[in-house]
Amino acid sequence: MEKNSVKILTKTLTILFFIGTSIGIYGQTDAPAHPKSDFWKHVQFGGGFGLSIGSGFTDVTVAPSAIYNLNHYVSIGAGVQGSIVSQKDFYNSAIYGVNVLTLFNPVEEIQLSLEVEQVRVNNTFQMVGGTNKKDNFWNTGFFVGAGYRMENVTVGMRYNLLFNKDKNVYSDALMPFIRVYF
Repeated sequence: MEKNSVKILTKTLTILFFIGTSIGIYGQTDAPAHPKSDFWKHVQFGGGFGLSIGSGFTDVTVAPSAIYNLNHYVSIGAGVQGSIVSQKDFYNSAIYGVNVLTLFNPVEEIQLSLEVEQVRVNNTFQMVGGTNKKDNFWNTGFFVGAGYRMENVTVGMRYNLLFNKDKNVYSDALMPFIRVYF
C-alpha cells in the first residue's frame, strides 16, 4: 500500500470516527435528563368527614386518605383519622390513629377492601359525685368490606374481624361506609 493511500485512509477513518461520535453525543443530549414520573397520575385523595350534633351530644370525625392505583383492579393507600365525641355530663372521647387499605375492583361496579386500623382511644367518664374514670387504650381493627362503586363513590359495609365488645370504640363489628376519592 502506498504511503499516500494510508494517509487518505487514516484521514477518512478519523473524520468518520468524529462524525459518528458527535452524532451519538448529540443524540444523547436530546434525551431528557430526568424522565418525568407519572406517579401523581395514579394518586387519588379522599376520605371522610362526619358531624353529629344534638341534645348535648357531639361527634366530629375527620379522616383524610390517599390511594395509589396500581392498575384498574388494585389500589393501595393510607390515611389518618381523628374523632371527638362528647355526651354532656357523661362522656368525652378522643380517638386518633392511622390506617392502611387495599382496594380490589374485580368489575367496575364492585369494590372489595381490606383495611388495618390502629387508633388510640382516650375516654373519660364523668361519674356521680364529680369523679372521673379514664379508660385509655390502643385498638386495632382489621376490616373486610364490600361495596357498590359508582365512579369516585363507593357505598358498602365492612366487618371488623378483630371486634371486641369490651372495647368501646365501635358499637358493632358490622359498619356501613361511604368512600369518596377524587
